[in-house]
Amino acid sequence: MDQGSEAEVEVFARFFYGKGCSLDSIGRDKQIGETSRKALVSFVLIVDGLGGHPPHVERGMEPSAGTALYPLHRCKTIYLVRHAQGIHNVAGEKDFKAYMSHDLFDAQLTPLGWSQVDGLREHVKKSGLAKKIELVITSPLLRTMQTAVGVFGGENYTDGVSAAPLMVENAGHSGRPAVSSLNCPPFLAVETCREHLIENDEDVLWEPDVREANESVALRGMKFIDWLWTREEKEIAIVSHSGFLYHTLSTYSKDCHPTIRDEVGKHFANCELRSMVLVDRSMLGSDSPSFNYPGKIPAGLDLPSDVADKKRVEEAQKN
Repeated sequence: MDQGSEAEVEVFARFFYGKGCSLDSIGRDKQIGETSRKALVSFVLIVDGLGGHPPHVERGMEPSAGTALYPLHRCKTIYLVRHAQGIHNVAGEKDFKAYMSHDLFDAQLTPLGWSQVDGLREHVKKSGLAKKIELVITSPLLRTMQTAVGVFGGENYTDGVSAAPLMVENAGHSGRPAVSSLNCPPFLAVETCREHLIENDEDVLWEPDVREANESVALRGMKFIDWLWTREEKEIAIVSHSGFLYHTLSTYSKDCHPTIRDEVGKHFANCELRSMVLVDRSMLGSDSPSFNYPGKIPAGLDLPSDVADKKRVEEAQKN
């Protein structure tokens, strides 16, 4: 099934309505054609190493292996969030086997978890991040959807509002009021960013109570990251799970400087948020530049210095 398909979005149906801004389909990226010479180009500088001041560069030296330069339109900013504390976390701290319990598979948030959600929501609003996010992607499990809506959703829903609520009252026995779908980004539930799978739909010989291998989770995470390049949004919040985030990020950070590898790949705390820059190095996306401007080379004495120098050399050789 394609990610972002109508069927996947409908996992919200238990307490998310399929109307309004929350589940609207979002247009795909536009294809870009050949571009003319650019007089102004926006770039993002990615530094994998450490150090504060730029080194002295001599003629003929190669760029540092720890530094990379990419066009801005080949980059996205993703805001990764692990769900708040769920009842399975409380049980799992007492007995790790509880994480294998089918009764806790779709665990809801605890009262402490909701307090964590409120704290992150306040931070997102005060920092201005709430106004930047264009799309919220969440795992289809209850604890991630509750976290996503609690942090990035609209205000409390009241009767008389024309738009349907993003979350109904007491969703998942939370005791929380309904949340409005007004003045918030669209939400999308995606299977690929869920926690370790217990069942394997592609293998008829799967055994009960056997979790998906870590390598499979990492591979699924890489496919999810690649899929993000089919989206046109540049600022995306992703609410997922500890295992999925850890194994995915560890795969991408294994070739980084040890300090950065530890920073990227360490385990997430409940309701922790980290921002990352996602770079398209393989032309997976098709975004066109938003701020670039096609310049022209004027005739006459206003030629750029490099062209003028070339002309002078050619004239000198003739003489």
